[in-house]
Amino acid sequence: MKIFRSSLAWLVSSLTFLHALWLVLGALTAAEAQTVPAEKPLQTVDYIVALVNSEPITNSDLRAALRRVSEQMRLQGQTVPPTDVLRQTVLEHLINDRVQLQMARDYGIRLEDSAVDIAEQNLARQYQTNVDGLRQRLAADGLSTDALRSDLRNQLMIARLREREVDAKVVISDQELDRYIAQQALSGADPSALEVNLAQLLVAVPEKASASEVARLHTVAESLLERLRKGEKWLDLVKQYSAGDRSNGGQFGLRRADRYPPSFLAATRDVAVGGYAELVRSDAGFHILTVVERRPLTTVSRTIVQRHARHILLRTGAALGQEEALARLADYRKRIATGKDSFESLARTYSQDGSAERGGDLGWSVPGMFVPEFEEVMFRLKNDEISAPFVSRFGVHLIQLLESRVVELNSRDARELVRQELRQIKTASAYTDWSKDLRERAFVELREVP
Repeated sequence: MKIFRSSLAWLVSSLTFLHALWLVLGALTAAEAQTVPAEKPLQTVDYIVALVNSEPITNSDLRAALRRVSEQMRLQGQTVPPTDVLRQTVLEHLINDRVQLQMARDYGIRLEDSAVDIAEQNLARQYQTNVDGLRQRLAADGLSTDALRSDLRNQLMIARLREREVDAKVVISDQELDRYIAQQALSGADPSALEVNLAQLLVAVPEKASASEVARLHTVAESLLERLRKGEKWLDLVKQYSAGDRSNGGQFGLRRADRYPPSFLAATRDVAVGGYAELVRSDAGFHILTVVERRPLTTVSRTIVQRHARHILLRTGAALGQEEALARLADYRKRIATGKDSFESLARTYSQDGSAERGGDLGWSVPGMFVPEFEEVMFRLKNDEISAPFVSRFGVHLIQLLESRVVELNSRDARELVRQELRQIKTASAYTDWSKDLRERAFVELREVP
């Protein structure tokens, strides 16, 4: 079964996904914008706001993107910038996308329908629904299925252009890697060189909370953070409000910094001991973090989390539709939960890949071994937990995480892990320079509001 992939391919895919994420934030068509209520009679008449190499970006394009960006930021608990600032930022993104899309077309880059299908499934998963549910939701906002798939196709074309023009040209030499490792050690920026004890106060957000409920809980978390900064006692507020572990004041205990979630590290990197970080949003809710202790390690090493899982795969097609496959796996999950069947026996009988003869056992894996949509679900599971049925590019899956473990890497593997980190940093910088150069060489005419 080809759910396996190399670590390098996974890294490239992850970088590409970060660029393609712009679709979720703003790349919508004028069809959606036509449903935006007009604030003034003038705004019911569309007009051009920018020309990009003689190709227009209209006011309806821009207003649609603005509305989607604002909605996404509110759902994530972020503060929406002033309208004029957000408008300028979004317009620049639209211009850059248009320039890159034109270049992709000039190079003859084309996308197969199967790639668009996968992108549509991934987008549906972000909205916590299936493809039909996604289409219905966007249709209610005036965005047709054809328009959605066209936008997805355009963003994937831009991503492939980036892989060709930027990602493939980034090379990390051994000398460059040695200098980076030395700089990390001197600056203390290497998380594996530090031990940190963080404590948290968690304001939980239900999995299917509405946008208004998320906004309310975000306000609650901000209020608690402000009270802490004004001097209220951490232990008192943790005991009263935290939905996380309250023992020992919500402390995680002294551990190597790279064993914390990256979002926790980023939020607390510049926070002094005893200080409070800005709110961190995760699938669990809003985290208020404080630094209890921080100290350097005498020796530096690298670790990686290995996971042992098993799954059941049902392949979809003419004989088995996606909805029917999801329903079957939901039934299998109930049968396992009630003890009527075991996961292993159901996998042997029904799973449609090479792991079936082993009861669906996939063995120990490392990050990057499976395709991203599979790992995204597996990484959220606790030991012995069974996922809800979900869709990947190969069909519909049910996963059970059997166990996980932290493994120390040998010196060679640790070095290659650092090489990947440096390559990611260098690729992001190269993309910024490349994108800026394309923008400067393009003919862009900004139009005044009529």
